[in-house]
Amino acid sequence: MKRIAILISGGGSNMVALVRSMTGDHPGRPVLVASNDPAAGGLRKAQAAGIATAAVDHRAFGKDRAGFEAELLRHIEAVEPDILCLAGFMRVLTPAFVARFEGRMLNIHPSLLPKYPGLHTHQRAIEAGDAEAGCTVHEVTAVLDDGPILGQARVPVLAGDSADDLAGRVLVQEHRLYPAVLRRYAAGDRTPLFL
Repeated sequence: MKRIAILISGGGSNMVALVRSMTGDHPGRPVLVASNDPAAGGLRKAQAAGIATAAVDHRAFGKDRAGFEAELLRHIEAVEPDILCLAGFMRVLTPAFVARFEGRMLNIHPSLLPKYPGLHTHQRAIEAGDAEAGCTVHEVTAVLDDGPILGQARVPVLAGDSADDLAGRVLVQEHRLYPAVLRRYAAGDRTPLFL
């Protein structure tokens, strides 16, 4: 059974989707939900589900990213995870942190990578006149939103869409795609999945 740690920054809807999927014959189980924001709503959801939680407020560290990551690592390594899932974790991790979990860390990003790494993905897709948008699960590497693609799901961009409209449709697919990719990944299958 693979031990799964999940990092969040907000409400944790993708974390909840992952946790709900890890039952029955799923090859993984959640062992920790950690956040860079002690007020993140997802921490309460994880506690309600009986999962250990940790919060390390990145603001207390100022520009000391290494110090923040060292404290975060202390909590993560205490649970000895096999896989680390970033689920709406809004901090860019240093190459040293990423290297520690190389080949064992996943992220979900709200665009069809390699299009639109970084922020404001939905607005950028609308402004570019794209006919479709979506989300990508990928392995995390030292380059932002650039690791091997493990899965993608697509949605149409509709006439008159706002960024929020598009984000809502993409989020529905995120909640389908991430659990499906994690199940395969935890079982050793890294073949990309396209929904």
